[in-house]
Amino acid sequence: MAKLWQKENQQTDAIIEQFTIGNDPVYDLQLARYDVMGSLAHITMLEHVGLLPSDELEPLCLELKNILDTIEDGTFVIEEGMEDVHSQIEYLLTQKLGDLGKKIHAGRSRNDQVLVDLKLFMRAEIMEIADAVEDLFDLLLAKSEAHKNDLLPGYTHLQIAMPSSFGLWFGAYAECLVEDAELLESAFRLANKNPLGSGAGYGSSFPLDRKLTTILLGFEAPHVNVVNAQMSRGKTELYVLNAIAQLATTLSRLAMDVCLYNSQNFGFIELPSSLTTGSSIMPHKKNPDVAELLRGKSNKLKAAPNQLQLLMSNLPSGYHREFQLTKEILMPAIDEIKDCLEITHYMISNMKVKSDLLKDSKYDLLFSVEEVNKLVVQGMPFREAYVQVGKMIEAGEFNGSSREINHTHLGSIGNLGLSEIQSQKDAVWNRFGFEKVEDAIEDLLS
Repeated sequence: MAKLWQKENQQTDAIIEQFTIGNDPVYDLQLARYDVMGSLAHITMLEHVGLLPSDELEPLCLELKNILDTIEDGTFVIEEGMEDVHSQIEYLLTQKLGDLGKKIHAGRSRNDQVLVDLKLFMRAEIMEIADAVEDLFDLLLAKSEAHKNDLLPGYTHLQIAMPSSFGLWFGAYAECLVEDAELLESAFRLANKNPLGSGAGYGSSFPLDRKLTTILLGFEAPHVNVVNAQMSRGKTELYVLNAIAQLATTLSRLAMDVCLYNSQNFGFIELPSSLTTGSSIMPHKKNPDVAELLRGKSNKLKAAPNQLQLLMSNLPSGYHREFQLTKEILMPAIDEIKDCLEITHYMISNMKVKSDLLKDSKYDLLFSVEEVNKLVVQGMPFREAYVQVGKMIEAGEFNGSSREINHTHLGSIGNLGLSEIQSQKDAVWNRFGFEKVEDAIEDLLS
């Protein structure tokens, strides 16, 4: 089957074709709906600037929407011998509309075509990831409020340190997700810029209206400089992967906490049987396999930005075929982080928190700082109070008999600041501006 770039009587060796195409058609299936969207915006613009007759726009739009229907119902395929999704869609158009189908490529290169597909894809995936993060945030904040009075040992260097609470623990991860979402929002900003019209990286002599396609596709702004638009290939993916890696870091730490807290030596939480597995030799085992795999998958995701950085090393400006390989790093990472967020939500929803943990005498020393602070309130200088309590501990005379805790400052056990954390989260989500994107795409496809 002839390629879009192929000259007459020019043939490509099968071994070269297989090597250069690789797994691209598999990943391109995920871009199909966005290729249709980009084409709809492009031909609408071509008609607007007089490069496509008005009576030809409607049949092209209608047929593109018919193709979109097959994509949405799962019957769309990239046929054997077809190089990519762009070729398949243009082929289907020409099969239905003849030479009219070939007109959609005027003023466009496959370079800016795949760029806009990827931008739309990443933008949509970020919206899905943000929804999953929001669901997990809401759960963690609710758990924080529900367990604000259930005390928990706090650790430094894996040594008991000071009293904490499950409210503080759940709330910490909720706020951490908000901070992670700041990176996700930065990735969204870059994904939400329009490269369409940059062509092969040097624009076009056609009078393209790039501001119109920006509006039609719901982008926040265009990449102004056409060379820079092409240089965003790989850079946008890196922003997304860095945001994913940061989310994965948070999930990995949470998973490690769950593994520790579930062990008999800690015994702070209980996981249901659905989240654990047994041993083939030890009948007592309830292994936290879900948390361990979550930890492993999350740690694996941290490597994705480095993989992409190495792939992009030492490339000058302009298009290079290595860019095709970015999909093989980006798309699996997106699927993985969504799976990890979903299983984390399930795990947190189903774990059982144990109460009255700090009544155990092994946690007496957790209250040493409280004793120091009590002496300070009575008028003793802090350093003297510290030495006095330290001597009591060394002499075996400190038993932490007073379990009273009086933390009142913002972000402490007695004042979790959940409303402030909620406000921070709301501010970040408001900056995303998802509604504008959704409205534009709905108008484009209507």
